[in-house]
Amino acid sequence: MQIHGIRRRLATLIPDCRADSNLGYPRRMSAGDTVVFVAKSFITMDDALPRAEAVAVRGGQIVAVGTLDKVRSRFDEPIFVDRTLEHDVVISGLIDQHLHPLLGATTLTTEVIAPEDWVLPDAVYRAAMTPADYDARIHAAHQRLPRNEWLFSWGFHRLWHGKMTRSRLDSLVGDRPTAIWQRSCHEWILNSAALETISFTRATATGEGNEFTQLDFDAGHFWENGWLKVLSPFLMPVFMTRDRFEIGLEMLVAYLHMNGVTAINEPGIQWRLEPWDLYQQILGRESTPLLSTFLVDGRNQVLKNLSSAGTIADAQQQVERGRGSKVRVLDRHAKLFADGAIVSQMMQMKDPYLDDEGNPDPGHHGEWLMEPEELRRAFDTYWDAGWQVHVHVNGDHGLEVLVGIIEEAQRRTPRIDHRTVIVHFANSTEALIDRINALGAVVSANPYYPIGFADMYSKHGLGPARADTMVRAQSVLRRGIHLSYHSDLPIGASDPLRMASWGVNRITVSGRVAAPQQRISVHDALRAVTIEAAHSWRMEDTLGSISVGKRANFTVLDRDPYEVDPMQLGDTRVLATVYEGKIHPVPPAHIRQRSENSGTAVRGTKPISGNVMSRALHHELCGCEVANFIAQHFGPAGWAA
Repeated sequence: MQIHGIRRRLATLIPDCRADSNLGYPRRMSAGDTVVFVAKSFITMDDALPRAEAVAVRGGQIVAVGTLDKVRSRFDEPIFVDRTLEHDVVISGLIDQHLHPLLGATTLTTEVIAPEDWVLPDAVYRAAMTPADYDARIHAAHQRLPRNEWLFSWGFHRLWHGKMTRSRLDSLVGDRPTAIWQRSCHEWILNSAALETISFTRATATGEGNEFTQLDFDAGHFWENGWLKVLSPFLMPVFMTRDRFEIGLEMLVAYLHMNGVTAINEPGIQWRLEPWDLYQQILGRESTPLLSTFLVDGRNQVLKNLSSAGTIADAQQQVERGRGSKVRVLDRHAKLFADGAIVSQMMQMKDPYLDDEGNPDPGHHGEWLMEPEELRRAFDTYWDAGWQVHVHVNGDHGLEVLVGIIEEAQRRTPRIDHRTVIVHFANSTEALIDRINALGAVVSANPYYPIGFADMYSKHGLGPARADTMVRAQSVLRRGIHLSYHSDLPIGASDPLRMASWGVNRITVSGRVAAPQQRISVHDALRAVTIEAAHSWRMEDTLGSISVGKRANFTVLDRDPYEVDPMQLGDTRVLATVYEGKIHPVPPAHIRQRSENSGTAVRGTKPISGNVMSRALHHELCGCEVANFIAQHFGPAGWAA
């Protein structure tokens, strides 16, 4: 899909997602005036006052909460009572604790053909569950495009769609240049016309080094360093253009607004290389109803072999250069990595991976993204400097190593309220959760893992017991550990109400409940996408609940999530968001789009089994890894120069 085609899609979104498109909502008064919003019910997420009738706002901040009479009595000066929301239920602004704007923006601008539904404001991409489904969808996309336009598609997964090759693509799209981006974002398959268009030849694909073993020129298949180092200089100037990213960011804003998101975090920006000006221009403009925060990627200093003092100085410089209000790098936060990704089954597990017969598989093992000693040195540097550390970890062995590192740091240099964030939290044990509790660490989990992967991993890799107990959320809460949820977009949908529903219900592809004892209450799930997400960023004093002194950020709903059938929690309609006291309605078409479709609920058939699964899983990494790689090549010295 070329840029002018994407612009046609974008034209249907931008007028509706801008703040000045009030769609019947009254315009706000001046910044110094006091506005009292009245709602059917405010769900405050504040245990001191769980419900309210009215909320007073001045200058974008909440100045009073309670009954309408009580709120009115607090002011001697005239106030404006806004009854726009009086028939709606209003909850504290929903938060996605961890996503990747760059990957979200680029995947949204492709033809999405994935094993699950993807619902965007202007399009619904239904799940393609078989090779035949996939072929029909690619061929239909090809037929819709003008001759000679590129066709880019994201979402292919071999477990559902079969083996993809250059010749298979050629038979579907002929001489149209076509590039398929695998679901994990870590593989590409190109057809003959695409290779010819970018002048990628057999000679180009031949050379010394491990990267040349990670591509198959005849098949048009590139994975790991085969695409990261060999293919990318040829393909990315065509695909990863500044124009595409700008349009993708606009689409991302509309998507997040449709889902009621009012705050996000990119955990590990390469901000000096990424288009920070576009973040400020699009995410930071007044009409974008969203707070965007970023973390320092703590691996950069390790790669530079900096000393401890040099590491902190480098990180602080990034924070200083990324200061701002609506778009900013969080001060004294850093992201580190332990083991490999859940999607790829590259997490480090204590017990062996299993083959399809349930026997130990000696050829399947996890990987470290940072070797344990390397992780320890980086963690200790940030710990000793008083920074909050967020650590990507997925396997129970990876978690055991991380917990040991935290324990050692706490013994050496005790800290109170360090809030080390255990990110993703796919596999764990009850004993490890006990140790997490003793340490005072917090958990930010991806609730999609048991939904999308438990059935598959029960059959291959983990076995039923380990697969079903991925994301032991109830075990975390039972010990009083802080729990938040995130999407890791595009690994999962950035839709906090659906994320909450996944945590409450844990319904898998096949319709069964994975580890019912790990289901959590509606209240705890809503906390995970509001106040607990804010707590994980140390922003609970400004975000996460409807409380005096905090930002007036709300999500407006058509019903009370505490009163609906828990199975229908994710179908609650998002009518609008309020950002710093200004109402931003969701366009009616977008409301219908989200409510009438399944989101990324995984509608499934059985994945392809046998050795195909092992091969399909071998080359995938996580969204964090790919986002960082792309960022390194997007800035002034990269493809977009």
